[in-house]
This record gives sequence, C-alpha cells and structure tokens, in this order.
Amino acid sequence: MSKTTVNALIKRGLSKKLAEKVAEKYTLSALEKLSDAKIKKEFGKDAEKILKALGREVKKEEKEKEKKKKRRGKVKEKAKKIEGIDAIKEEIHRIVKEKNEYLPSAVIEEIAEKVERENLTDKIEAIVERAIEEYNSHLMDPYEACGMVAAQSIGEPGTQMTMRTFHYAGVAEINVTLGLPRLIEIVDARKDPSTPMMTVYLEGVYRVNKEKAKEIANKIEVTRLINIAEVETDISNMKVVVKPNMKSMHRKDITMEDLLEALKKVSKVQIKEKKNEIEITPQEGNENYRELRRISEEVKNIKIKGIDGIRRAIIRKEGDEYVIYTEGSNFEKVLEIEGVDKTRTITNDIHAIYHVLGIEAARNAIINEAYSTLQEQGLNVDIRHIMLVADLMTATGVIRPIGRQGVSGEKGSVIARAAFEITVDHLLGAARRGEVDELKGVAENVIVGQPIKLGTGSVELAIDVKKLSKMKVKK
Repeated sequence: MSKTTVNALIKRGLSKKLAEKVAEKYTLSALEKLSDAKIKKEFGKDAEKILKALGREVKKEEKEKEKKKKRRGKVKEKAKKIEGIDAIKEEIHRIVKEKNEYLPSAVIEEIAEKVERENLTDKIEAIVERAIEEYNSHLMDPYEACGMVAAQSIGEPGTQMTMRTFHYAGVAEINVTLGLPRLIEIVDARKDPSTPMMTVYLEGVYRVNKEKAKEIANKIEVTRLINIAEVETDISNMKVVVKPNMKSMHRKDITMEDLLEALKKVSKVQIKEKKNEIEITPQEGNENYRELRRISEEVKNIKIKGIDGIRRAIIRKEGDEYVIYTEGSNFEKVLEIEGVDKTRTITNDIHAIYHVLGIEAARNAIINEAYSTLQEQGLNVDIRHIMLVADLMTATGVIRPIGRQGVSGEKGSVIARAAFEITVDHLLGAARRGEVDELKGVAENVIVGQPIKLGTGSVELAIDVKKLSKMKVKK
C-alpha cells in the first residue's frame, strides 16, 4: 500500500478508511487510468465518492463535447506554439533594438525556445539583458591583436607536443600520425596525409548486424589476388599457377567467377581453369623468363574487389552499433556504398572533404582535426584560436596553407612577405612592379621601428601640462 496514494486521496476528499482500501489495489496513476464502469464494478456504492475525488462528476454529454473540442483544438495548438515562438522572437528583437545592442540570430532563437519551454515570458527582458551582457563581455576589444594572441595560444602549447604515431582503435595494424607532425600537416594543408584513415559509420540493419557490417568492410577493403590465393611460378613448364584458398575467398565473399574476371585484365596471356587451380601461360611466341616474371608480379598484385586507397578495414563495436575503421582513405567512393551513413562518416583527409562536401565542411574538418590533435596531447587551447586559423585558411573559397605558398606569401605588405621568407626575391619583385607598402600590419612596423596601430598604439593621447598643474588635488 502506497502512503503517497493514501495521502493524495485524503487530500481529494476521501475518508482515511476508503483511501487505504483503494491504495491496497491501485496507485493514483493506475486509478486515474481506470474507466468509470470498472471503478463502479470494483468499489460499488463507494465508486461515486472515488469518481468525485478523481474529478469525474461531469456528465457524459459534456465529456463528449470536451473530447470534440480537444480534437478540433489540436491543429490550432500547433499553430499557436509557432506563433508563440515568433512573438517571443519579435519581443527579443524589440528589446535588443531599444537598447541599441546586438545579439546573433542563433542566440535569439535559443533564448526564444527556452523562454517558451520554461514559460518565462514575464522575465524575458531580464533574460535578454543578461544575454547582451554575457555576449558583450566575450567580444574582442577594438584594435586587439587577435591574430598574435591566437598564434601564441597555439604555438606555445605546440612546443610541448611529441613527435609520434599512435596505434589507433586498439588495433596494432592501423597507425595514425598525431602530435606535432599531424598539426604541421593540417596547417600546411598537405594534399596527402602521412596516415590517411576513415571512420565509417553505418545505417539501418548494417549498424547492428555484424555480418552485414562485414559485407560493407569487404566492399571497402582492397583485396588483391595474393591475399586469397597462392601464386607459384613453374619455370620448367613456362606457366604461373594460381591456387585459390577457398576459406579466404568465402570470408571475403569472392567467387571463382570474380577471380577469372579479374585475371582477364592481365595482357598477353592465356588462362586455363582446372580443378582447384588456374594456369596462366604467356602467348605463343612470347615464352621467356622475363615475360613469366612480369605475369607473376602482375597476377599477385591484381585487384579482385574493394576501393582503391583503402588497404585495411577493421570492424569495432561502439555502444550498440558497429563502426568500420579504415587504413587509407577514399571519401567519395565510400559514401557511394549502400549502408554507409553519409551524415556521420569522416576522414582525416581535409582536401577530400573539400572536393566532396565543399569549403564549409573543410573549415569544420580543419577545426576538428587541429582541436582533437591538441586535446589528445592534453593541451587545452581555446577553440576560437583554431577557428581563426581555419577561417584564414578557407576565406578565399579554397584551402590555403599557412606558409609562403599560401597565407603568409599572399600578404599585402611587401616588408612582411620579405620578413617571412626569400627576402631578396620579394623586395626585387615588389620594386620591379612598383608596389607601395602602407605599413598597416605588425611585422612591417616593427622592422621600420615605429609604433604599431594595435592595442595601446591605436590611440593617441596628449596631456595639456599647464591645465594639469592648475588642477587641485583633493587631500
């Protein structure tokens, strides 16, 4: 018997004895779910009191009317909800405009949703004022040297980074470059990462069924003939003999037809299928040891199935789903495979992301890769510094490296370019073109020895000494 139910029923007007009788059989929530007929059958003459306590003294006709009203009002309620959010947004915009301040649209939307959800419309002005205060406290001051702060914030922890590769996903076969070499790869916007890899997420039945996940892994991983068969060179009979391993073929879901189809790609040969083996001989009139050696090497490395660039695919269970980790990357082709979740699958090849998904996705990839590389080393760098670097690298619509081939080599200032690398070439080229340096940046002002127009250098103040001497100092 629940004491909570007893107390709740007593509060609703039942006697203690009757409340205890009801609580022996039902909790309050279970009682509320029972129909009037069931309550009358269970409790007889006491049913009327129980129904009254549950607030069911309404007549049947009135109940039916209420139900109809509810049905009609369901569609209207949805519309009202949207209207409510829009009204809250308008009110927030009005308060912000009245105070001559600014809030990003994403922040306004978030405030509107929470105000509506928590029913805080009466406190909306105080909430908006607090949001404006928080937003303004996080803004940069005018003329703040944000680039230098970002460079120092990334560069200083970067000196503590180690030069190493790491065994990924608990599997010794997959190595991933981490630490300083990986950070250099990212900011240099290297077209080919030293250890390309992909994390392939699956959807539907493939993400929960291991056999289905294996099917996709087999489609992704490159399988060469040497992985599923023995290749012998019979010099005395001038032929190459392929002996398929049936277990390996079954595991990789490969048939003899697939094998013969792949061998047709080898040029200037004759192929004979025998029981449990395939014989490959050079064309007539071309039987020599050099040709036999060429055929042997070509046959060993011939691709049977899989996607070019992906050397290995390993399945791991993470939570309640299977995930495939690959050594090697071919982002475009993997996304074409049925069962691959295109919204979550990622690669560490930033240029592949740029070509397939565009510059915004590449910017996000630069931020995620750089941030996770620093985090993995235990270095806590504010993500805004990395975002500034990513913005600079992708601002023109293509990925530019931070170096003489990219951002640093494209600076507007001649002296800044000359200070970075290849001084003489930059100065001679600029003189030949008749370039003018307006000395707006940091490096060029330091070199010519004048104050930098940043921070305290951005404001010029003069003191009138005569007026200062006349001022009375309060003791």
